[in-house]
Amino acid sequence: MKINIKTFIICIAVPLAVGALAAFLIRDFIPLYAAAPKPLFAPPGWLFPIVWTVLYILMGISSYLIYVSDSPYRQGALTIYALQLVLNFIWPLVFFNMQNYLFALIILILLWAAVFKMIQTFYAVSPIAAKLQVPYLIWLTFAAYLNLAIYLA
Repeated sequence: MKINIKTFIICIAVPLAVGALAAFLIRDFIPLYAAAPKPLFAPPGWLFPIVWTVLYILMGISSYLIYVSDSPYRQGALTIYALQLVLNFIWPLVFFNMQNYLFALIILILLWAAVFKMIQTFYAVSPIAAKLQVPYLIWLTFAAYLNLAIYLA
């Protein structure tokens, strides 16, 4: 399979841009999270941007594999991909800026469900693209634990 470099770069740039914009919009509220009571197993703050960057790159690679596919499920897979990107963008705004931890948890649960559905849909188009999203689902599960613990604190 020949890689279309321009399309590949765009596919990686889209989720990275979504993440960068969200990070920019929450930047003033990060100290509030740093001061919040954290649950056991809460990672250090410096780890979050690293993990999210890797996950966004994996999203981009997966979306590229779906985009260049000729599968009849391609459009549905890209639609659910777009939906989860929107939820992914909204969650940190609600969690950090609004500090509405319950609403953020609800969004995170919806995001988790959307990513689970995305993985299923991606699998019908490209099993590799689907498998690249498993770390994302695992991270969202961990994020839900953190979100719930902060909400309950």
